[in-house]
Amino acid sequence: MEVTSCVVDWCLRRATDSGRLASNTRQTGEILINGRKQPLSFGTSAYVTQDDTLMTTLTVREAVYFSAQLQLPDSMSRSEKKERADATIREMGLQDAMNTRIGGWSIKGLSGGQKRRVSISIEILKRPKLLFLDEPTSGLDSAASYHVMNRIIKLAQQDKRTVVASIHQPSSEVFELFHNLCLLSSGRSVYFGSSSTANEFFATNGFPCPAMRNPSDHYLRTVNKDFDVDGEALNKERSQAGFITQCSVRRRRSFVNMYRDLGCYWFRLAIYIALCLCVGTIFYDIGSSYGSIQARGSMLMFVAAFLTFMAIGGFPSFVEDMKIFTRERLNGHYGVAAFVVGNTFSSTPYLLMISLVPGVMAYYLVGLQKGIDHFVYFALMLFACMMLVESLMMIVASVVPDFLMGIITGAGIQGVMMLNGGFFRFPDDLPKPFWRYPMYYISFHKYANQGFYKNELEGLTFPNEQARGPPTITGEEILRSVWQVEMGYSKWMDVAIVFGMVILYRLMFLGIIKTIEKVKPIIRGL
Repeated sequence: MEVTSCVVDWCLRRATDSGRLASNTRQTGEILINGRKQPLSFGTSAYVTQDDTLMTTLTVREAVYFSAQLQLPDSMSRSEKKERADATIREMGLQDAMNTRIGGWSIKGLSGGQKRRVSISIEILKRPKLLFLDEPTSGLDSAASYHVMNRIIKLAQQDKRTVVASIHQPSSEVFELFHNLCLLSSGRSVYFGSSSTANEFFATNGFPCPAMRNPSDHYLRTVNKDFDVDGEALNKERSQAGFITQCSVRRRRSFVNMYRDLGCYWFRLAIYIALCLCVGTIFYDIGSSYGSIQARGSMLMFVAAFLTFMAIGGFPSFVEDMKIFTRERLNGHYGVAAFVVGNTFSSTPYLLMISLVPGVMAYYLVGLQKGIDHFVYFALMLFACMMLVESLMMIVASVVPDFLMGIITGAGIQGVMMLNGGFFRFPDDLPKPFWRYPMYYISFHKYANQGFYKNELEGLTFPNEQARGPPTITGEEILRSVWQVEMGYSKWMDVAIVFGMVILYRLMFLGIIKTIEKVKPIIRGL
């Protein structure tokens, strides 16, 4: 029970299994468990955050089952994990909502009390001996609050686990469920003991509780601060899911979420199809005239630039995924590497889909080079660019977590890259101190444009309409002399460089997350 949750919230965050502080907190002093300083091994404690950060597209059963696979050790079979998940759902009284989607702003789903119980279910899968709850009744009405806390008390009695909870203004019914009460004022203990004897304590010290007033309200008005707790030595080592299992579960869970979240890929697919129909009809049957040279370059540049630019549309969905990642990582479910690997493999099929389907339409309507090898390269480069932009937006999300500011930042970065791609201004004409070196070589559009140009123009011959020139001009001459494409290496090197940048960006995301985690507390402490 509390007025401000900063002390309890800090304690809860520090006491999680991961032993990891949130980026906006730092530790001073020591934390003792039953009078001794000791680490908490994985599965010993669990922390349920104040906000319900859940995947809105999953059902209750899916959300708990996927978490069970992430947290429970590989020594347990799938059937055992499934049974643990189902038993936990029943313990929290959610059996009637097992197959109901959690829901969010776009999907009608569970009530606030049910969502809170799902959050608790996820964190008690390891059967922790210490359960920390940060305002478990926040945002719930009195009936839902009582139902949630009553379930928690039953679990505590059944499994003999210690529950530490911070609650804003509990009702008298909820307050009566607590066995012990700790009240803090300015970080110092005012009362710690049985909740049933608190009235006597306050009356003895000149603050009797008036008749017909909720005792918890009276205590809060009197001390105007928060509380903390103690426990028994727990040193039992527990295991968790291995790295491969974590990656696999992350991949499957994200795949389901991406499939059900229309804004993640499906709306983008519809927009890409519409855009490629426009491209295909505007540049329809482009032919091989002299005028088709510039038209080919414009069409390929649009595909390389604007279609990849639209990839930022999935940023809001990724920000929501990042919130879930932050909560689960603080609780030690998995690390950054498992998140990156799982996200990469889950998004790959969708990125292939939104590259191939619109790509086929644009490529064959325009009438680009015949030959399946040319189309395969075209689709592969488009896929690589899509994946690279998603990797770029991962980096943006790690630095700018607000989805609106993130979209603006990502759009700005891509705009600068487009300008340096060698289309709007030829490479030799770019100012050398900054825009040519290094920006031109940092921009992925340089390699995308060059790869597309080489794939399309190499081997073609066009009639030359220039005065006093030869009757024909080859694609290689256009690439080298007009568009200033670097011809010293193969088009496959361009696509390899783009894939290399994908790997680099994802490693940068991993490094930024770990760096922010270590540096932020130091900066805040200065």
